[in-house]
Amino acid sequence: MIGVTVTFSYPDGFDRARITEVARNARGMFEGMPGLRFKFFTFDENRKQAVNFYVWESEEKAKRFFSEELRGRVTELYGVAPSVDFVQIAEIVDNAH
Repeated sequence: MIGVTVTFSYPDGFDRARITEVARNARGMFEGMPGLRFKFFTFDENRKQAVNFYVWESEEKAKRFFSEELRGRVTELYGVAPSVDFVQIAEIVDNAH
């Protein structure tokens, strides 16, 4: 499995309402998405960042999803360009069950 951290940094103009609205509106797009195990929408007001974290079944699916077209769309939605970082996941603990 692979994790992807997508970070939007706001040196000026951090807008919590905008970030939560984007998350609320985008949620349905990710429900049931093939290859995506988890997606978390987060924000950190102290650091002035929105950080989304994804867990994908494969690196191939993750890299295919994060196309230049997608980066352009999320830049428009969030108002700043994101940094995208891929990490290998060694293990997941899921206590939901």
